[in-house]
Amino acid sequence: MLKKCAGAIGLVALLAATSAAQGPRDAGDAKSVINQASKAMGIDGLNSVTFYGAGANFNLGQNNNSNAPWPRANANDYVRTIDFTRPASRATWVTYGAPVTGGPAVQGNGQQNITPANAAWAQQLEIWITPWGFLKGAAANNATVKAQTVGGRRFNVVTFNSATKSPGGQPYRLVGYIGPQGLVERVQTWLENPIFGDMLVEAEYTNYRDAYGLMFPAEWVQKRGGYPVFELQILGANANPANIAQLLTVPPPPAGRGAGPGAPPAQPAAAGPTSEKLADGVFRINGAYNALAVEFADYIVLFEPGPQNEARAQAIIAETKKVIPNKPIRYGVISHHHFDHTSGLPAVAAEGITIVTPAVNKAFLETALSAPRTLAPDSLSRSGKKPVVEGFPGDKRVFSDATRTFEIHVIKGLPHADGLVIGYLPKEKILVYADMFNLPPPNDPVPNPPVVGTMVFADNIERLKLAPDKLLSIHALVPDRLTSVADIKASLGRK
Repeated sequence: MLKKCAGAIGLVALLAATSAAQGPRDAGDAKSVINQASKAMGIDGLNSVTFYGAGANFNLGQNNNSNAPWPRANANDYVRTIDFTRPASRATWVTYGAPVTGGPAVQGNGQQNITPANAAWAQQLEIWITPWGFLKGAAANNATVKAQTVGGRRFNVVTFNSATKSPGGQPYRLVGYIGPQGLVERVQTWLENPIFGDMLVEAEYTNYRDAYGLMFPAEWVQKRGGYPVFELQILGANANPANIAQLLTVPPPPAGRGAGPGAPPAQPAAAGPTSEKLADGVFRINGAYNALAVEFADYIVLFEPGPQNEARAQAIIAETKKVIPNKPIRYGVISHHHFDHTSGLPAVAAEGITIVTPAVNKAFLETALSAPRTLAPDSLSRSGKKPVVEGFPGDKRVFSDATRTFEIHVIKGLPHADGLVIGYLPKEKILVYADMFNLPPPNDPVPNPPVVGTMVFADNIERLKLAPDKLLSIHALVPDRLTSVADIKASLGRK
């Protein structure tokens, strides 16, 4: 996966001698298999490599439907260099695509920088799951090997553990599949993820070509969560490039941008949630991601209970219990499945709160949240509870008793996410929403072209015949305030 990052430590320290027992043959067999594969791959004497081509990134957790692949963004003019001796890596690429709000396509520049400064496995794995990095790592370890038949083909499966420990205290494991020709065809490792738990990271390498003795895969796919997060077609590769230092050097940011003199001061982290009473028994739980707590006679409903991360969800839950004491939080309604809105759900499930969402998201959330969480044990794994997900049918779910009614409506026609919902309190005339409307800047009060999400939002409010006086955005607005239907119409040039 391509992203701005930094990280990795020295090869010897990274790849300590730790064995992964999976019915292995003896270490001598493993050493022989690794040596033969290294010769077949042409990596004897390889200290660094640079390669180029074209590919794509895919945005993990931001798919338009929870059961669909991650959305794609092309990565053209892709160049990547790896120095295995440091270890370090730098990649650059160019993107070109239309913004999600509509309008003409724009060009952007991407980069990924991995330096020896960070030991996080999320960065390190990008070096060591490459076919060359895997063999170097296996050679530096007390790796094990076993024979396995996959799809009718015989593989030598080599396994070793990194010295880097997960938050749970165990080393990260790497497993590589070496084919009959001695070429590395697949490498697997696992990385902690708030939604998927122990998430499989799998890289597949096919259509090998020869560059003056160095074998490189012309086709490269990395998957996370079952779908590709990175694809690459490699056009060429060079072993031990003479200009390795230049290739790995990160240029300074343009004048007036980034850190340094003249740069804007860093903003402090958002404070923990505080509350604001919007009506009797209705509270906004404030933060960078807001939540709405709604009191009923015998229980509480939270709208957006688990955004951002586990700590954020726990803070929202604690604040809700503070402002509405002595009642259980029985239901937590998520606005939609995107991971920035759901990565705190393990804490929600650990509280025994039923997660409420349209039926389209039920199977995905149940499966993902039920996965093992050994790399980074969280409140859900420690609680011993199973997540409870209610996938309601149709386009509406209503919470109601003698005290009030809270309507949950599915938004229709929104490209951003299938199964995105809003919450509406008809008596209090309060509506809560996510990802459809932000206050436009003063210098562009009527964006042209119009924002697609805003148009869809306005049309749905009219379709559902809702009459809210106050609108609460899950994402805190700038400036932060409640908004109105009049604000939405004004941004669209409507009356």
